Amino acid sequence: MSRRGGNSKSVWRQKIMSSSNREKGREKGAKLSALVWREFKRNRVAIAGLYVVCFLLGIALFADFLANDKPYYLRYQGKSYFPILRGYMVQLGLARLPPELLNVEYKTLDNQAAVFPPIPYRPSNVNLTASYAPPSGKHWLGTDKLGRDVMAGIIHGSRISLSIGFVAVGISLMIGVILGALAGFFGGWIDLVTSRLFELMLAIPTFFLLITIAAVFPPSIFLTMVIIGLTGWVGIARFARNEFLKLRSLDYVTAALALGVSSRQIMFRHILPNAMAPVMVSVVLGVAGAILLESGLSFLGIGVPADTVTWGSILNEARSNTFAWWLAVFPGFAIFITVLAYYLVGEGLRDALDPRLRGLR
Repeated sequence: MSRRGGNSKSVWRQKIMSSSNREKGREKGAKLSALVWREFKRNRVAIAGLYVVCFLLGIALFADFLANDKPYYLRYQGKSYFPILRGYMVQLGLARLPPELLNVEYKTLDNQAAVFPPIPYRPSNVNLTASYAPPSGKHWLGTDKLGRDVMAGIIHGSRISLSIGFVAVGISLMIGVILGALAGFFGGWIDLVTSRLFELMLAIPTFFLLITIAAVFPPSIFLTMVIIGLTGWVGIARFARNEFLKLRSLDYVTAALALGVSSRQIMFRHILPNAMAPVMVSVVLGVAGAILLESGLSFLGIGVPADTVTWGSILNEARSNTFAWWLAVFPGFAIFITVLAYYLVGEGLRDALDPRLRGLR
């Protein structure tokens, strides 16, 4: 009985110590996040970049409400409809379109009252009678050779560019964090093998690899995301490795090892939350790089389907039609602003996390 009682007391003591260490880690993480945010807010340029990023995310999320050939509200045959919202419900399988609105052109309906978005076009709307129309009150940023509205193309193209950036970096983040954590925590031959793998991946040119794959497989946005993600994780992995090498020798990791906590829990429950801050800098910069890479591929006419309108595909049309200056200026400016905003946010995070600037260590 005394032995069992002693064992139970030691188990409870270990649990209490483990919970105490977790609470201290959470408090330390909260304080660090508050300090980083305080330092980040002092950088006005980085804050401006963050506002631009949030603005672009809002445009991407609400693209259908900003540029669409369907109205917000429609009064037709004595009934009220909300075509844009109904369209979302139809896509989710929650509703069906009324028979009287199947395959109709909302702008030509008789005896109807409708409220359209500010840009009453979709990037797929073709009007050959308005090809290469310069910017005007009808088409704010002009049209392309098929009469498609450039403003609608830029608004909906933001979805493709940002989704490629986030999905590709998400794949890179998953691979990079796992490999970097294994190399930094265990060291030895695991670190040696993964380091050689890092060097091998750096020797593979992503851009030319994408061109080669585009020549073999049909254009696919999903394939472009996967390739960018599978080849762009080395920077994230190096950040994660360096942080794990530094944190694995701290007292709370030693205490967790002494309490018999598994290596997986120590790596991903205790060390990883404290190692993610520097990794996020590489993530933010990776989003900008992925957007720029996708725009370059679309500019060359590869990587995405030909009928998909992206910022790069609009720029591609400007190559052979130099008189249509709006095809080069406006999408080029969108790419420039987006990439610059992400780089400013990344630089601001790097400065806020730099211990030499904050004097935390």
